[in-house]
Amino acid sequence: MTAEYKVHGDVAVITMANPPVNGLGLSTRLGLTDGIAKANADSSVKAIVITGAGKAFSGGADIREFGSAKATQEPNLLSVIRVCENSDKPVVAAIHSVAMGGGLELALGCHYRIAAPGASIALPEVKLGLIPGAGGTQRLPRVIGVEPALNMIVSGEPIKSEMLAMLPGQKLFDQMAASAESLAEEALALARQMAAKHADGTPKPLVKNLPCKHPQGDAYFQFARNMVKGMSKNFPAPGKCVDAVQAATKQKFDDGMLTEREIFTNLMLTPESRALRHIFMADRAASKIADVPEDTPKRTIESVAVIGAGTMGGGISMNFLNAGIPVKMLEMKQDALDRGVATIRKNYESQVKKGKLKQDKYEQRMALLTPTLSYDDIGQADLVIEAVFEEMGVKETVFKKLDQVMKPGAILASNTSTLDVNQIAAFTQRPQDVVGMHFFSPANVMKLLEVVRGAKTGKDVLATVMALGKKIKKTSVVSGVCDGFIGNRMIEQYSRQAGFLVDEGCTPAQVDKAVEKFGFAMGPFRMGDLAGNDIGWAIRKRRAVERPNMLYSQTADLLCEMGRFGQKTGAGWYDYQAGKRDAIPSAAVVEMIEKYRASKGITPRKISDEEIVQRLVFALVNEGAHILEDGIAGKASDIDMVYLTGYGFPIFRGGPMLYADQVGLFNVVQAMHHFAQNPHDDASFWQPAPLLARLAAEGKSFN
Repeated sequence: MTAEYKVHGDVAVITMANPPVNGLGLSTRLGLTDGIAKANADSSVKAIVITGAGKAFSGGADIREFGSAKATQEPNLLSVIRVCENSDKPVVAAIHSVAMGGGLELALGCHYRIAAPGASIALPEVKLGLIPGAGGTQRLPRVIGVEPALNMIVSGEPIKSEMLAMLPGQKLFDQMAASAESLAEEALALARQMAAKHADGTPKPLVKNLPCKHPQGDAYFQFARNMVKGMSKNFPAPGKCVDAVQAATKQKFDDGMLTEREIFTNLMLTPESRALRHIFMADRAASKIADVPEDTPKRTIESVAVIGAGTMGGGISMNFLNAGIPVKMLEMKQDALDRGVATIRKNYESQVKKGKLKQDKYEQRMALLTPTLSYDDIGQADLVIEAVFEEMGVKETVFKKLDQVMKPGAILASNTSTLDVNQIAAFTQRPQDVVGMHFFSPANVMKLLEVVRGAKTGKDVLATVMALGKKIKKTSVVSGVCDGFIGNRMIEQYSRQAGFLVDEGCTPAQVDKAVEKFGFAMGPFRMGDLAGNDIGWAIRKRRAVERPNMLYSQTADLLCEMGRFGQKTGAGWYDYQAGKRDAIPSAAVVEMIEKYRASKGITPRKISDEEIVQRLVFALVNEGAHILEDGIAGKASDIDMVYLTGYGFPIFRGGPMLYADQVGLFNVVQAMHHFAQNPHDDASFWQPAPLLARLAAEGKSFN
């Protein structure tokens, strides 16, 4: 069992011991109930203390049991809490470090609570599209008040124990320990004190018996509901939190518990909750690489060099400066170097102005940056990342130079977004040290880091870069080597479909609006204008040589021939006014598209938003299935993380592969067969990837 039972004089101490956060898995729940039964049966024991080993009281549900029968197997958490409440002897929760979700609900079921300062207290279920399901919405308002409780439950954010202890009239903590170190002794003392208090049979206090009212009643909850509705578009759980807390003020406790349970169960079945739970698990799974054990030795990274001081180089540098890692930024010309440093300085100054960064932190970060014009200055860096022009000849020059100047054991990384990392590695005598680190623009903001594993990339290099990604607060996903890796290989098919849709009768604005209504942060044409249409143009030119039979709409090339590269030129698929980012439909672009259709003999047709969304999203899904088959991505959830954190895929839909699962792979395949009949599309692409076809035929899913 993952709970230890020890008797200290006349007090039994039950310590949850299920690392890393003492999750309330079946074994832990059994340990708690067995321990309480054992203590109650022992006449020498007068009181019980429940606490957690290591760095947590309890973080709540055990994520390893998510979706399994063990998660609800008796004793479930509701039963454990009932056992605590019904204990003949006083039960004291000794809270430290972390008490979240079910861990806090367990503490609320104890008769008394003592907390160490600095403990993080939260009910974060809303972040999984749920509400607390073991009495959190019914008990927390009773001990800290309706408004503070509702704020905690709706936000899911942790609050420090000492802050909660300052709330007027709070009954969450009966006592604050002087320190984390003294908690155990103070908890034993409190337990003995309460044992003496109840020795004569005086009833023990139960949170469920406390009153729960709000002076404004329904008016307050309507106000709260309106506020939450405006902040939680596409997510039902925050509004349901309001309903559950309101039930605590209007219903008897047991009835309120039934209301909470009904809401919780219904939310479990929503696609939004499934998406958020999928993301929670996928985020953790992304760091696990099948053939790279967690104990793989890692190289020490204490200094970094970045080649290139442009937009990407500067953004990449900021990630490491933010993490306290010194950076040497190399450029070939002084003016380019000065511009790069000035941009970093400007970005930090903007954060200071907005109150997001303190002046001393800004100065510390800038002090870690060393600009240089000489390769000789970077040779001792532990990691070097090139962020130069996306052209293989340029990469070759840089990597041959790096091979000469970098110390043995340094990691040589490329920020390439599409090029062959194996070919880049072959420019050196140390391919085992070469890896792709594909940051997304703006690199200091975007969460995604594609870690591209070359054929000869060392496992220690991979483990080191993945750990470093965590340190600089990125979602790191491993990709194999192919043209475009995971994200850009898929976006090519998405962009091709956007082009075909325009050929067939859509306007760029119609396509963008349809996919933005679906939930994307930005449609394909607005995205092209933001990134720079000339970037895609250069990639298409390269691919035209490598894959001459690939079909594309010519409208994107014609747009670039007009010099309409996007926001940076004030004109792309849309027109832009100086100093503004508003996308204004362009008459010149409409005219260009109409002439192109006429030249191809295409009669425009009316296309529904549903068809637009399906063709764009299912194009991602089919290419994603090919990527899984090719071994470029290790698991479907990795693809979802790439699209959620790097490409603006709607979070409430959980990523393209999970969305396909929710639609049903049979239905996806049927739609693809329909699209293959379209004379103006690429029928060969709409042949389902063998993996997709097989899963659909077997009634299975990607996840």
